[in-house]
Amino acid sequence: MATRSRSDRAAVLASSVQRSKPAPYPSKARSTLVRRTVVVVLVLLALALLTISFRSPTSGALHSVQGAGASALRPFQVAATRVAQPFRDAYDYVAGLSNAKAEAKKLKQENAELRRSALIASARAAKYPALLKLLHFEQGSRFPQDFNPVNAAVITYPNGPFAHSLTIDAGSNSGLRVNTPVVSGDGLVGHVTNVSADTAVVTTLADSQSFVAARDLQNGVRGGVKAGPDGTLVLSEVPKQFRVNRGDAIVTAGTRNARYPDIYPYGIPIGRVSSVGVTDTEAFLQVQVQPYVNFSSLDAVAALVPKRHR
Repeated sequence: MATRSRSDRAAVLASSVQRSKPAPYPSKARSTLVRRTVVVVLVLLALALLTISFRSPTSGALHSVQGAGASALRPFQVAATRVAQPFRDAYDYVAGLSNAKAEAKKLKQENAELRRSALIASARAAKYPALLKLLHFEQGSRFPQDFNPVNAAVITYPNGPFAHSLTIDAGSNSGLRVNTPVVSGDGLVGHVTNVSADTAVVTTLADSQSFVAARDLQNGVRGGVKAGPDGTLVLSEVPKQFRVNRGDAIVTAGTRNARYPDIYPYGIPIGRVSSVGVTDTEAFLQVQVQPYVNFSSLDAVAALVPKRHR
């Protein structure tokens, strides 16, 4: 009996076991086709509902269903609106605040630009009389014919009561050299004492080292103009036997000797005699001259560049 059971088990083990086939998975193409079909059906259904809605009368069954649905959903719509309102208000506040800040920044920039433009216009307007006077002098008969004017703006002024030089925005590139005369629309300013490519330093007549050969236009008396007290000038070396009157105009004397040319051409206005004094112990008159030029408030000047190099 045991032998038979053992042989039966061997027969069972030896026999081939039949396995069931797995269920096939749906193919990718079939899934795509199903999705497309569903989309097409939904689109057609939506189009049909829209068509029925537009063509059906206002009291039709579809409109009744729509009205009932809208009535049923209205409490939820009202609740959603009330819940969303604070967030909408907060968003509107933040957006409005951001827009207000941007607008304020824009207005501030525009205001600054307007102030800058106004300052520039004011500065130009302040310089206009000086430029007009300078142009009038350059086109007048008193301007020396052997020179070309190089107009320049004053960019730095004397920085103290004992400083008598200023800087202009024209230099050697414009033909300026050391000793180039400098004038304004009122008269003689001084001469160039230092020059670079685009700027030059001008020492005015108020400097203690300045000296200009000059003459009295009314009587032809000659002398030398140099710095005097309290911002005035002095016409020196005028003998007592000559007559100089208050109010006489003093101009540059120009070159008297070809071997020793003067750096200033003839006839440039210097100033007007403000007082004349005489003492028994002095051999010369004490002639004070009020300069035409205010050396501390110059805006525009012209350097006199010779047409022919000396």
